[in-house]
Amino acid sequence: MNIYVTLDYELFFGPVPGTASKCMLEPTEKLLTILDRYGAKMTVFVDSGYLLALKKQLSEYSELAYDFDRVSRQVKWLSDQGHSIGLHIHPHWEDSYFDGTRWVFDTGRYKLAAFNEQEVMDIVTRYNDILIEITGKPISVYRAGGWSAQPFKNIGQALSSNNIFCDSSVFPGGFYESNNQTYDFTAVPYYKTRYRFSSDLTVEDEEGKFLEIPISSSRYSPIFYWRFALTKLLKQKKHRSYGDGLAIPLQKNSLVKLLTQSSWGVVSMDGFKANHLQNAFSVYKKKTKPDDNFVIIGHPKAFTAYSLDKFEKFLESTHRHHNYKTLE
Repeated sequence: MNIYVTLDYELFFGPVPGTASKCMLEPTEKLLTILDRYGAKMTVFVDSGYLLALKKQLSEYSELAYDFDRVSRQVKWLSDQGHSIGLHIHPHWEDSYFDGTRWVFDTGRYKLAAFNEQEVMDIVTRYNDILIEITGKPISVYRAGGWSAQPFKNIGQALSSNNIFCDSSVFPGGFYESNNQTYDFTAVPYYKTRYRFSSDLTVEDEEGKFLEIPISSSRYSPIFYWRFALTKLLKQKKHRSYGDGLAIPLQKNSLVKLLTQSSWGVVSMDGFKANHLQNAFSVYKKKTKPDDNFVIIGHPKAFTAYSLDKFEKFLESTHRHHNYKTLE
């Protein structure tokens, strides 16, 4: 089986954004130490809107210039070392700014669907260009911020214009709807690990010019989320996130559903979810073909000592018999 380790490389977007050091740079280095031991590579979806926001105000604030330099250097280094860099777009950076102390976020336009066709083209092009500028290489794969890639038509036109034809935003069974974040992947067959599509990334089209490599998904029981909640309450050091920010709060009705009904979620190396990695992989091996894909998502800001330990054990048990690849 082909195994893809993918990261969404970004700050938090809730009331406390956190710092580049704790949310991105340091936890990514911790993961690299593990990957290097086994010769594995990963795909890093870089939130390039953050880079543009830093660049826009770095002449005003020395700390932004410092962060821009460090983050750019890490992204460049990752690319030079054979890790692939993907385009990750959180367009609310268009409406956000640094006030001299912290980032002030306006998440009213959190998804690209909130922008018109020309604005989407402009955002995708600018966000892609800065990654090319930093890495010196073309970008070939995209992941929507907050998985909010629908409707895809305008996004697809912009990606095509920038020669990006591979998407990895979908996870089968996924569904969420809030004031500023929306996705519905319930039409995508479970354990589907690759397909082509045209203007709707949930509808397979063998002649489509876009390739979808879905993030692997798994069924989580309410018990899992109760155990997850318990780890938060106990505040054990091994379960403490390296990131020093706070996420956008989950909608109350969605939280109730997670605690009372089984649901589909991404296969993740974040926090307590890393405990589910091996079980999810075992299911995929039974449900798919040997040359199919298993795509893990991670967010450096959400790594914990516990999750990285679980991931390393998973990597140790799989690297000899399966192919660790990058999306490109």
